[in-house]
Amino acid sequence: PIFPWILRDYSSDTLDLSKPEVFRDLSKPMGIQNPDLEEKIKTKYEEFEDPVMGKFHYGTHYSNATTVMHYLVRLEPFTSLQIKLQCGMFDHPDRQFFSIPNAWRITYLGSDVKELIPEFFCLPDFLRNINGYDLGVTQSKIVVGDVILPKWASSPEDFIRQHREALESEFVSAHLNEWIDLIFGYKQTGPEAEKAMNVFNKYSYQENINLDNIEDPMQLRETEAIITNFGQTPTRLFNEKHPSRAAPDPSLKSYRGYSSAFSGKRAIVNLFEHMQVMYKGDDHRAQRRDDLMANVVECVCCVCMHVCACVCACVCVCVCVCVCPQVLPNDPIVFIGSPSVQSRALIVSGNPESLVTVSQRGLLGTHGWLPFSNGKQRSFTFHPDTSDRSKCPCLGGPFDKDLHISSHLFALSSNNKLLLSAGHWDNSFRTYSLEKNKMVARTTHHTAVVTCMAVDRLGTEDLLITGSKDTTCVIWKFSKHDPPSRPQQTLYGHDAEVLCVDISSELDLAISGAKNGTCLVHTIRSGQLVHKLRPKKSCEIRHVAVSSTGVMVVYSVGSRSTAAAAVKSCLHLYSINGRLLEEKKLNKPLSTIVIVDKWIITGNEQGVLTFRDLYSFKQHNALDMSASIHSISPVLDYQTKLCTHLLVGLHNGKLIIVSPKDPSSVT
Repeated sequence: PIFPWILRDYSSDTLDLSKPEVFRDLSKPMGIQNPDLEEKIKTKYEEFEDPVMGKFHYGTHYSNATTVMHYLVRLEPFTSLQIKLQCGMFDHPDRQFFSIPNAWRITYLGSDVKELIPEFFCLPDFLRNINGYDLGVTQSKIVVGDVILPKWASSPEDFIRQHREALESEFVSAHLNEWIDLIFGYKQTGPEAEKAMNVFNKYSYQENINLDNIEDPMQLRETEAIITNFGQTPTRLFNEKHPSRAAPDPSLKSYRGYSSAFSGKRAIVNLFEHMQVMYKGDDHRAQRRDDLMANVVECVCCVCMHVCACVCACVCVCVCVCVCPQVLPNDPIVFIGSPSVQSRALIVSGNPESLVTVSQRGLLGTHGWLPFSNGKQRSFTFHPDTSDRSKCPCLGGPFDKDLHISSHLFALSSNNKLLLSAGHWDNSFRTYSLEKNKMVARTTHHTAVVTCMAVDRLGTEDLLITGSKDTTCVIWKFSKHDPPSRPQQTLYGHDAEVLCVDISSELDLAISGAKNGTCLVHTIRSGQLVHKLRPKKSCEIRHVAVSSTGVMVVYSVGSRSTAAAAVKSCLHLYSINGRLLEEKKLNKPLSTIVIVDKWIITGNEQGVLTFRDLYSFKQHNALDMSASIHSISPVLDYQTKLCTHLLVGLHNGKLIIVSPKDPSSVT
């Protein structure tokens, strides 16, 4: 496995990815990142030829088995492999991988030509000496334990996150093709490799060695040893220059912004790029600024639909949609089902897609939604459900009287065709066809009331997970048009009622929280329990959420019992391997949580919608919705997966649509 060194700045206090000078030169091999070495290496190549190895610029290689063991020595089985390689002991401390800045310095000075491995971008655990191995002390009196990080990284997790951001940055995307040419392409061998100073010993090239043709056993062992210890160049994949990443197609811009698909040019929308800090303090009611005002922009009396706008001149537009307040006052919107990813067909054709709402009384609303508008005042089109609210669909069968009706009890298929509901008195969960406008299945498997459910919103599989008072969780697989019928996996381990669940097929991970304060992490495929998290004593786990990067957010509150009522509500951040990364005590309890990209968005009973950094829980913004928040649902762009809008359901029955205010300011 091989990944490139991306950065050259390992000494600054902060990492600024907008500066090209923080990146390595991807057009050159690691051996000549230092310009002072180029002439020396060129002269060596021209004047020296090894009788066995042939002519080469570098006597070592950028990727081999010992490199992998070198980097991963703190984790098994690589620990045992290095001990075996070093005849029963660890390598000399000065040769161990003990510092990332030092590893770059050694390479830059020409003592090594190693590239990196994938773990540098995804696995923080290899940077910790979690098993407490005695790796020795260097001549500089440095104890070799946890890997020393750059100054700009506060922890291994922070290093991995920033390092991955560097890999995915615009600069690397524009120049990664140059590195591909060196490793897999036309600069790997031949005259172009000589010009690029990218020639290694001949035994490292696949076309120069055919082990089947070597008859001498001694020579065969020597050749295999050379390949094993010095490395082997990957198979050449490209004979021409690899193209750089293509610039975005300008024609796609007309499908990704504010005006309609038929009115031409539109700007790209990213809700989080247009936020500014307008809120100081923590977990108190947000204060409106002078430039935040509310006014009525539309009123459709014939269908008892009241629409108003709350305009923040620098932050967002909030359009409030109240479903028939005259008939059903204060019927909270507890669930909002937006298209998980807007389809290109939807945007090209301009036909609205369904936006589903469910009220606390079980009233189902199916509205029309488009992430753009013909008008200049909004960045979306919303067609309210115009059916007679006194005759509107209602989810059949009563809910269990002991359950709090919340978004945990509902889920929507990825194509917005099936709505699933839990919490029913008969221990079933039910499937409703939004096209047929009726219930199509009642599924009973749990032996007690189903208390929560969630669908996989990020993966490619249609998976559903349900949790129950019977202390089990069940994973179901279903198609986009047919309801779940057979359980795929039953997850055990809880000894109290399950209150919340989440699932990610991409990470093979299911997480569940229980009433007694335990949080369990299982694998999806095998159903194996891999982690048991217990954030606090005498608490309940009310919300769990998994991000696409593998971090898990757990929200705990004091138990409803009198003895534990004093326990403060708290947000906890865990790594995919169960390590507690961050904790944040809150003054006000939360009612709903969602993760969008690098953000965690929360709502509380005081009506404050809060935006926090996912990795530090630092608050960046807050908006006052003036009513208790019951549900939050992000709307994602079909191509970029950026969050374009945020849908918020309130206790007073209003639906708030949050988006950047000024379309003309978006570029």
